[in-house]
Amino acid sequence: MDSYEYTELLKKLTTKIENIAQIINPQKIKQRIEEIEGLEKDPLFWEDAKKAGIIQKEKTKINSTLSKYIDAKKAVDDSFDIYEMAREEGDEESINDLFSEAQNLENLITKLEIAMMLSGSDDSNNAIVTIHPGAGGTESQDWANMLYRMYLRWCERNGYKVEVLDYQEGDEAGLKDVSFVVKGENAYGYLKVENGVHRLVRISPFDSNAKRHTSFSSVLVSPEVDDDIDIVIEDKDIRIDTYRASGAGGQHVNKTDSAIRITHVDTGIVVQCQNDRSQHKNKANALKMLKSRLYEFELEKQQAKKDGVEKSDIGWGHQIRSYVLAPYQQVKDNRSGEAYSHVSNILDGDITKIIEDVLISINTK
Repeated sequence: MDSYEYTELLKKLTTKIENIAQIINPQKIKQRIEEIEGLEKDPLFWEDAKKAGIIQKEKTKINSTLSKYIDAKKAVDDSFDIYEMAREEGDEESINDLFSEAQNLENLITKLEIAMMLSGSDDSNNAIVTIHPGAGGTESQDWANMLYRMYLRWCERNGYKVEVLDYQEGDEAGLKDVSFVVKGENAYGYLKVENGVHRLVRISPFDSNAKRHTSFSSVLVSPEVDDDIDIVIEDKDIRIDTYRASGAGGQHVNKTDSAIRITHVDTGIVVQCQNDRSQHKNKANALKMLKSRLYEFELEKQQAKKDGVEKSDIGWGHQIRSYVLAPYQQVKDNRSGEAYSHVSNILDGDITKIIEDVLISINTK
């Protein structure tokens, strides 16, 4: 990077900061935070716990937005000031340091832009993720487990907490089904773009003839439903089955029918939970999963009606991304159209760039 390129970059980033300021209105956010802090000082505010919780959630979200904006603006302003000073003093070392940090500075502004895109009513919620292997037995079950590990590593890299709700081991390798909650800021906002069918092409480690195999697994992502969203599930609407938990967990899992499977009769949605030793806790978690899935199902129906297409046309049957390990290595996302060559890093959880490229693509169409 030379002086001209760096100057142009700073101008571009400054323009982006100004555009973001027009969208979020920092002064208005500060005023709203002051209003909420004033409400919090009134003892009566805390008597309505539900309302107080909603306002507290709003405060956390707008505080985070304001903090990210202030940090990004300061970083760009400081870079401008340091660059001008270094040029006047002929400080080549400082200039070279700024050049080397240019990509990090641009990434910081991109993060802020992405945060602005995650402004939907559910984007700040936790995410409930379920992975199902497609047809293909051991091959697909192993692929489902690879995806599960990828998401666990992504959560670890980004400071998200994971609570496993259900895990069923595969017959020979991998898994038959897994459901887990990802907890943290904008978990659903990021992971919602993972909703769909993921395709793997590789030389199978389970094939003695070393032939190339294609496997599919579906990833279902729903926002964890808040208590303020009223979703009524009556007993007549569901069928509840109990069964013995399988897999790791000690002798207890072989002695009691603690696992729960709930089928929603009208939609055919099935959820299950066996992670806890308590049947009551498993049932509570399964109902939570069902409410989230029903909420997501309704949102999809509304979007389908708005777009003028059938629900099935935008369901989970669409392949969203291909992971090719042989004869070449590449990951390509069908929504953004972008291709990535660092496949091993991606399968180790380095998927933030892919997710952000999809979010940008979706929001700029």
